[in-house]
Amino acid sequence: MTDELLTRRDGVAGYLTLNRPKAIHALTQDMCTAMIDALLAWRDDAEVKVVILEHSEGRGFCSGGDINLLRQSALNDGGASGRAFFFDEYRLNHLLFTYEKPVVAFMDGITMGGGVGISQPAKYRVATENTRFAMPETGIGLFPDVGGGWYLSRLDGRLGQYLALTGARLDGAECAWAGLATHYMPASALPEAKQRIAAGDEIGDVLNSLAITPPEPKTAAAAAQIRKHFASDELEDIFASLMSDDSEWAAKKVATLRAKSPQACKVALRQLAESAKLTDFADNMAMEYRLGARVLTRPDFAEGVRAVIVDKDHAPKWNPATPEGVTPDQLDAIFAPLPATEEWRPL
Repeated sequence: MTDELLTRRDGVAGYLTLNRPKAIHALTQDMCTAMIDALLAWRDDAEVKVVILEHSEGRGFCSGGDINLLRQSALNDGGASGRAFFFDEYRLNHLLFTYEKPVVAFMDGITMGGGVGISQPAKYRVATENTRFAMPETGIGLFPDVGGGWYLSRLDGRLGQYLALTGARLDGAECAWAGLATHYMPASALPEAKQRIAAGDEIGDVLNSLAITPPEPKTAAAAAQIRKHFASDELEDIFASLMSDDSEWAAKKVATLRAKSPQACKVALRQLAESAKLTDFADNMAMEYRLGARVLTRPDFAEGVRAVIVDKDHAPKWNPATPEGVTPDQLDAIFAPLPATEEWRPL
């Protein structure tokens, strides 16, 4: 085990506690494999009835994956260590999705990228007033992976396409409205919820008894605009639709999209369209692994991380620079199967 993940037993509960507070609990490969090991051990332990997924101190549940590792991999080893990280992280995502025992994810605070990947498979997903949910990958030349294609493509009203392209943040009330959270409760109620679940109380009863009516979801006011302007799976159509709208909201979305990687946005739109057709989560993860293996070593990822995380000048030079520059042939190459020996497979 690693100090970055704390595991313990309390009553009928097995606890997985993310423990990298200085990195807002961003996932490392060791954390992913430690979670896999614990889940496999608890799967066959009759005394463990439920898994509680939480974070230790700090302002976030999980801010994502280890982006610096991925960038160094792209720059120094041809993406090999990055692919190894994706391979294990996606196995964890799939294990959580198919886990026979209930998982309760407490999404208290920042829940982004890899944090979405480990919380969305949970049967119970608890949001609070502190929750900030986002899939911001297109801003660094990536795409909403870790199962993002599966979850986002299944949201109503093209909300998933909007979140994938813009990286927009949802608060806890908006997560409950969108169906990304099953319960909304004040953060002050979380210790009681965990204690009662560990004591063996029925999980749904505990969460229902402590849940409160969330505030009005702000994004709901833009639902009609999102449904209209993000209706197409073609990025150029979305730009054209937004630019035909003279509202301040539409202008802000155009500016947001222009800051994102055109390649990443086109990959995300096709990813969600393909994910929506799939019936097996493993097939989704195999597709996302192909995308990750390809996109990791293309220019936009290293450049996006440089601009947003390393130099923080927020002035990435995307290649291609425009949506029109991203050709169907380029997308086909990114989505193509890997050699049989390199494909992702579940545990």
